[in-house]
Amino acid sequence: MARNLDAKCRQCRREGEKLFLKGEKCFTDKCAIERRNYPPGQHGQKNIRLSGYGVQLREKQKVRRTYGLLERQFRKVYRKADSGKSVTGEELLRLLESRLDSVAYRMGFGASRTEARQIVRHNGIRVNGRRVNTPSFICRPGDVVEVAESAKQQLRIKAAAEAAESRGFPEWLEVDPKALKGTFKARPQRSELSSTINESLVVELYSK
Repeated sequence: MARNLDAKCRQCRREGEKLFLKGEKCFTDKCAIERRNYPPGQHGQKNIRLSGYGVQLREKQKVRRTYGLLERQFRKVYRKADSGKSVTGEELLRLLESRLDSVAYRMGFGASRTEARQIVRHNGIRVNGRRVNTPSFICRPGDVVEVAESAKQQLRIKAAAEAAESRGFPEWLEVDPKALKGTFKARPQRSELSSTINESLVVELYSK
């Protein structure tokens, strides 16, 4: 299975904002963005002006890295969003948030999307009582997502659930952190998602 092995903190610094790729570290003053908020490399502190294409590319890379997808996977999701009747950019974000690894992360079953994806891969998540080990599985409204009994005693899952409970859960999810179980109530509205993402730039890039 192909993976992005780039250092997580370098990815955040390259995009100039927190992508929350390192779990709890991102919420502390040890976060790389808090200490060195400029791109990595010897020329990172130079003020480089991006072209229109460069701005679009950086926004696409930011979204792709936030959700932990490789280029081929991201293009596949984009084509699916573009084939529907909804606004392409908004549909793209809804599809990304509906992925099982994203849902498991939002419910607090993993400290980061990477960790949530690993738990899904290792048969640690059930959807409607059935084992699902495909991170790209698209959840539908009403789906019940829970941690498998064999994985409920893992300390990392318990710690992630406690941390997520302290921060609160998104409106489109209903979560019981003690039972490590939740319901995907509805697909999120654009107003409920990150305001720092400009999905129209991604659409412009792929429309060329």
